[in-house]
Amino acid sequence: MHSSILSDLNPEQKAAVTYDKGPLLVLAGAGSGKTKVLTHRVAYFISEGLTKAENCLLMTFTNKAAGEMKERMSSLIIKAGLPADAAARLQAGTFHSFCAKILRIDGKVIGIPPGFLIYDEQDQKSLVKEIIENQNLSTDEYNPAAVLSVISDAKNQMLSPTQYSEFVNGLSAQAGEFQQVVFKVYLEYEKRLKEIGALDFDDLLIKAVLLLKGNSEILEKWQDKFTHIFVDEWQDTNKIQYRLIKLLVGNRKNLTVVGDISQSIYGWRGADYRNVNYLIRDYKDIKTINLEQNYRSTQNILEAANSVISKNTSHPILKLWTKKHKGERIKLYTARNGLDEADFIVNEASRLKRRHYKYSDIAVLYRTNAQSRVLEEALLHAGIPYTLVGGTKFYDRKEIKDVISYLRLLVNPKDSVSRKRIEKLGVRRLERFKSLTARHLDSMTTLNMLDEVLKTTGYLDLFQRESEENLARLENIKELRSVATEFRDINEFLENVALVEAGPIHESKNCVTLMTLHAAKGLEFPIVFIVGMEEGLFPHSRSLWEQNQLEEERRLAYVGITRAKETLYLTYASRRIYFGKRV
Repeated sequence: MHSSILSDLNPEQKAAVTYDKGPLLVLAGAGSGKTKVLTHRVAYFISEGLTKAENCLLMTFTNKAAGEMKERMSSLIIKAGLPADAAARLQAGTFHSFCAKILRIDGKVIGIPPGFLIYDEQDQKSLVKEIIENQNLSTDEYNPAAVLSVISDAKNQMLSPTQYSEFVNGLSAQAGEFQQVVFKVYLEYEKRLKEIGALDFDDLLIKAVLLLKGNSEILEKWQDKFTHIFVDEWQDTNKIQYRLIKLLVGNRKNLTVVGDISQSIYGWRGADYRNVNYLIRDYKDIKTINLEQNYRSTQNILEAANSVISKNTSHPILKLWTKKHKGERIKLYTARNGLDEADFIVNEASRLKRRHYKYSDIAVLYRTNAQSRVLEEALLHAGIPYTLVGGTKFYDRKEIKDVISYLRLLVNPKDSVSRKRIEKLGVRRLERFKSLTARHLDSMTTLNMLDEVLKTTGYLDLFQRESEENLARLENIKELRSVATEFRDINEFLENVALVEAGPIHESKNCVTLMTLHAAKGLEFPIVFIVGMEEGLFPHSRSLWEQNQLEEERRLAYVGITRAKETLYLTYASRRIYFGKRV
């Protein structure tokens, strides 16, 4: 036995690393060392001769995570005195990269050429837009992103165009017009992908499953190649990914999965936390080991996280604990309004900097991207550098630039840059806008003018189909209304926008981090602020009447709370101008 691999593990981690009697489910709480367990388990199995490096398949969700795991395993393997090239023979990658590999080698069996193209999201949108236009339909009325979102959902449920049509018709006596259009576009979209010799990201998974399911020789070949399978972030897998893993594992049952249902926060993009329950159902002899010792946060922070997540009833709950001290108490701030909340964060960031913390030690987390606006402005005015993770700065977002262009052109009809942008939004919309310019607007407030522009041009119609992207864009436009309430005069409003847009670009790594709670998963910071903790904002209004969605909001709060290592701030406002209305 190579004791170096086991030397720095706690008893539960060691039990998870060394278990070799069949399938294993490791429920690993936030900060409990799940990556450490997974990488040590692979290294342990190789060092003990339980498997060869080339027979191990490690699946995760990002190339970065796969690369980091491979590096860790390489270090462990060398430390254990094994040949350095063993790590190079390991197969570690994302679900999509693995499926692409299978299809390049064996896809010809189901008519997929080895040199197939992979269409990314932008390619997919362009193709769908082209199909909609070729069918003489309006891309204003049938937003390509919304149509593509429905097609992707159908694919993730493994529904062909015909099956999708049967499904929506089965829900009601007659499917709606939008669903009928989606069916026609989906049909043509699949036809065009085949003609081009391209697969989209959903196809990579679906076609790989169809290939393995329908060809026993090919399935056995890949099962023999990868006799031991290890999966990270199991709670984020979807229906197709679970099918893929089941096929590859076969009767050997040499499967290890690591996950934490309490961190399942991607239900809106197909992840199904119930895959943990299905795993227990399908593998009767599976061993479950809980990792509850946390190495990141103080006990006070963990008790707050435990208190929130314990209210959920649909999945197993881990009770996190630590050997660390109790730490500071959770700090709760009741702001008078959203501006006061942002000022509080600015003042605390400055105070923490004087206490020898770096700005990069601080993260501000929020539920929706629209909330970043007031925080960005407060930090800019205070001269505090910040970075926006996983999003675009508020005034750089497409829908914000569109609406501002309308307002700029109203004020200055000679603004050719704004005119060109508006022209791209459609001839009919431009004609309606021209009728607005002839009206007497001098007496209007900025908010009245903005509302009149939206109403006259019908700009919001671009986002009428419900999708996550469209809902986010609408929230951003509503947040722009909040800015408009602060500046009655249109010229002052546009001046403020220009000054904020021209704010400094901070190239230093010493910046306060702004990001959504979803984007924060997997990260950690000494100081964390979670802002806007008001019913309707967080938890989000869309979750209040649906138990499953409310439980996901609690999981999101749990993820946010457990990002904090030392100090956690929770803030909310007594009153807030939210989406242009005082609440």
